[in-house]
Amino acid sequence: MEILFAIVPVLLLIVLMAILKMSGDKSSVISLIVTILIALLAFHTKVDTVFFSFIYGALKAISPILIIIVMAIFSYNVLLHTQKMEIIKKQFTSISSDKCVQVLLLTWGFGGLLEAMAGFGTAVAIPAAILISLGFKPIFSAVVSLIANSVATAFGAIGTPVLVLAKETGLNILHLSTNVVLQLSVLMFLIPLIILFLTDSKLKSLPRNLFLALLVGGTSFVGQFVAARYMGAESPAIIGSLLSIIVIVAYGKLTASKSEKKDKSILTLKQIANAWSIYLLILLLIVMSSPLFPPIREVLSSYFVTTISLPVHPDKNTIYTISWLTHAGVLLFIGTFVGGLIQGATVKGLLMVLRRTVIQLKKTFITVISLVALSTIMDSSGMIAVIATALAAATGTLYPLFAPLIGCLGTFITGSDTSSNILFGKLQATVAGKISVSPEWLSAANTVGATGGKIISPQSIAIATSACNQQGKEGEILKSAFPYALMYVVITGILVYIFS
Repeated sequence: MEILFAIVPVLLLIVLMAILKMSGDKSSVISLIVTILIALLAFHTKVDTVFFSFIYGALKAISPILIIIVMAIFSYNVLLHTQKMEIIKKQFTSISSDKCVQVLLLTWGFGGLLEAMAGFGTAVAIPAAILISLGFKPIFSAVVSLIANSVATAFGAIGTPVLVLAKETGLNILHLSTNVVLQLSVLMFLIPLIILFLTDSKLKSLPRNLFLALLVGGTSFVGQFVAARYMGAESPAIIGSLLSIIVIVAYGKLTASKSEKKDKSILTLKQIANAWSIYLLILLLIVMSSPLFPPIREVLSSYFVTTISLPVHPDKNTIYTISWLTHAGVLLFIGTFVGGLIQGATVKGLLMVLRRTVIQLKKTFITVISLVALSTIMDSSGMIAVIATALAAATGTLYPLFAPLIGCLGTFITGSDTSSNILFGKLQATVAGKISVSPEWLSAANTVGATGGKIISPQSIAIATSACNQQGKEGEILKSAFPYALMYVVITGILVYIFS
């Protein structure tokens, strides 16, 4: 009965959003209320534990997730306000008028770089918003951005998910990182191909799409493998994305038509730098305050730190900490504000844009707070552990086939690859010892499965709908993205099982 009760919140969320097509804010609130009742009545969780779990979840939703979402959309809205988005659009079309090149460059290349640097939704929100400005349909923009925001998530936010996994399991970081890349290898070729196919599904375009997918996938794999094998978890996604951007741009330039090459409307370096000033400043701030520069990060982390202690668990308090000077949302705000001033906006104008952005995302606030609180209550009451342990016990020696599914489940519920590794990293390593499989291999499978869960995580979908101004259509996007997430987890499961 515990297992049945534990899966009710997950199933209810899927039914409300995908089948009944209820809006994200309503479905998440209903699912949260049901989760609270199950925690209290079926799992006999104390009222104060549920209450503080809700508070802890709400705090985690506000920072970092909601602050980052607001600031990511704010950066895009400022570009519209200063009309510099027109120059960015013109630059993308000047690279190539080929829609496939534009979509792949934005979602896989630029989106992957944003995920590698910042994470927490920026890689979905910003590419999706730019795609719409280029004339792509909102639902398409949301779906391709979600699908693209999968592989890079493993090493997102400067390798945070794998670094946390290594800490939770005590396993070697280089071995874990290398195994993650190996398990993602097939998907590095397949995901670009799917993005290209969704952009242009004509049969005559298939050979070209196959070639470009192999080119980009091969570049990503080599870059990530070398970085993971010799450098660790911090740089694979950064190096893989940068190499992909170079290859896609080069391909776009080499395959441009004669009329495109003769186009006289050339942008000056000053125009390009001015238009990209917001994103360049954001990337600079994120890189300089990242673990790649320990002395700077150490100094910044020493000031303006907020710490809150909450009695989420009866035996020990949970510490919630925010380091504001290294907070990705704060860095997004600073980069956007300074960049907006460089682009000619006034302080009053920027504050008005920020106000409109907050109002635009009011439903997203309800959705994300409810979802993160739901996952926190499921964790503190033991529901998530019950589901994972039951799956491990039921599968036996076939467990490696289902190991990525557990990681996927963790991300679907929590919206975070890192949180999935915290929840299930130790479980994967423990089960590996019992069935004589490498702990590094199965623990890596948790991260890889978690990257597939990002495609259909309600939190990621909420970010996508916010960026595309499609609030209320979460169910439609979930339904469109679900087959790709399922395929993703099945492929990773087969790979993990065969080579375990």
